[in-house]
Amino acid sequence: MVSVKKEFVQNMFSVEGKVALVTGATGALGKVLAKAYGYAGAKVMMTGRNAGKLQELQDEFAAEGIDSAYVTGDPAKVEDVQAIVAATVEKYGEINILAVCHGYNKPQNILDQSVEDWQYIMDADCKSVYIVLKYVAHQMVEQGKGGKIVVVTSQRSKRGMAGYTGYCTSKGGADLMVASMACDLSAKYGINVNSILPTVFRSELTEWMFDETSEVYKNFMKREPIGRLAEPEDFVGYALFLSSDASNFITGSACDCSGGYLVC
Repeated sequence: MVSVKKEFVQNMFSVEGKVALVTGATGALGKVLAKAYGYAGAKVMMTGRNAGKLQELQDEFAAEGIDSAYVTGDPAKVEDVQAIVAATVEKYGEINILAVCHGYNKPQNILDQSVEDWQYIMDADCKSVYIVLKYVAHQMVEQGKGGKIVVVTSQRSKRGMAGYTGYCTSKGGADLMVASMACDLSAKYGINVNSILPTVFRSELTEWMFDETSEVYKNFMKREPIGRLAEPEDFVGYALFLSSDASNFITGSACDCSGGYLVC
C-alpha cells in the first residue's frame, strides 16, 4: 500500500491560518512576500523602520481582505526585536513563520572602506539576523509547535565581488548561521531554518541594472542561464514552500534561486 496520504498532499503547501512575521517588509522583496503570505491565508505581522510605509502597506492589504498589522523596530537592536516579538504575540497569539527580508549594502573597495562602514553592514546583515532568529526561536520553542524560518541572503554569500567585502562576508555568515541554527533547533524543537539565495531582483536600488543595453546587464546575462534578472515575485514560491509542510524534511539549506547564476 502507498503510504502517502491524500490530505497531506492536498494541503502540503498551505499556510492558511498561520502567523507570519516579515522583517524588512517595506523593501521590494519584503512587501511582496508579506502580501503573498496574506494571499495564502496567513495572518501577517510586518516590521521595518518606516511607520508611514508600513501603514500604507497595511491599508493596501486591508483593502484586499488580508489580516495584517505592523510594528516598527531595528532588527539589529535586541530591545526592538523583543518588542516586535511581543507585539506579534499580543496581536496574533503566536508566531509560526518568520521571513527575514531586511538587508543593507554600501559597496566600497576595501582600501577605501572604513572599519565603521564594514561593521555597519555586518550588523545590518548578519548580527541582526542572529538577533531576530534567536528571539523568534525562543518564542517558537515556548509555543511547542515547531516553526518555519526563511532567511533571504544572496548568491553573493557564495561568490566574492569587488567592493563587496562587507556584503559577501555578512551574507556568507548568515548562511552558515542558518546551518548552525538548524542543528540547534530542528531535531529537538521542530523548527526548520533555511535560507534562499536570490540573484539581482528589481527594486528602486537595482532598477538601473535592468537596462538591457548596458554592459552591466550584458555581463550578467553571460552567467544567467534563465536569461533575465529577477522580479520580487520570482521568490514567492520558494518562500511559501519553505514555510509549509511541503518542506518538513528540509533544514539548514542555502537554497539557490539565482536563475542558475551559481552553476555558471
